[in-house]
Amino acid sequence: MPLLQLKKTSIIRIRISDKKYSLIIRLFAVDVTALQTATIVFVNRNTVNRYFSYFRCQIIRAALKERRQEKITNEVEIDESYFGPRRQRGKRGRGAGNKIVVLGLRKRNGKVFAEIVPDASRRELLPIIRQTVKSGSDIYTDGWRSYDALAVYGYNHKKVNHQKNEFAREDIHINGVESFWSWTKRRLAKFNGVPPSVFAMHLLESEWRFNHRNDIL
Repeated sequence: MPLLQLKKTSIIRIRISDKKYSLIIRLFAVDVTALQTATIVFVNRNTVNRYFSYFRCQIIRAALKERRQEKITNEVEIDESYFGPRRQRGKRGRGAGNKIVVLGLRKRNGKVFAEIVPDASRRELLPIIRQTVKSGSDIYTDGWRSYDALAVYGYNHKKVNHQKNEFAREDIHINGVESFWSWTKRRLAKFNGVPPSVFAMHLLESEWRFNHRNDIL
């Protein structure tokens, strides 16, 4: 779904020139914030926000379609991460304070899928993994105990022990999915905080942008 091919829609009942619309969508494609875009294009920020919301809805539709059409196979890296105020430390397991817990699954050198979960317990993580990753695949994780049952379900489970400062052992690592966490947190930081009410939308947008970061948007 090339972003630059999105046309103005009657759903957004705002009078704006084609030139300004084209500039708005180009700035959105390169991930400029709504405030910066409003300043550059000389339009009201609320106008930009309405267009950006429309664009994000199209991205979410595309991302969800990709999820339905693809099941991850072969080498898959899995990890969970915590999003929220830096001053509050997250904790693994049954909740993470005021942090939002996200499970990430990334095919080696391929696409990533991110899912918000209530906590990092086995009960929450394993059903998502089994639904997303084909049985028999090689799965790489850290030493978190919730992943210990993966072998029972037919996966070739390989792990590194971060608690013992082991981050890679030959081809056993989770550097790929961790690069997605770093990329996403850097991206979201420029918004100066994302409210929990819209975090899921921004997370799915980050997933889609990461998966298509080398494409022409």
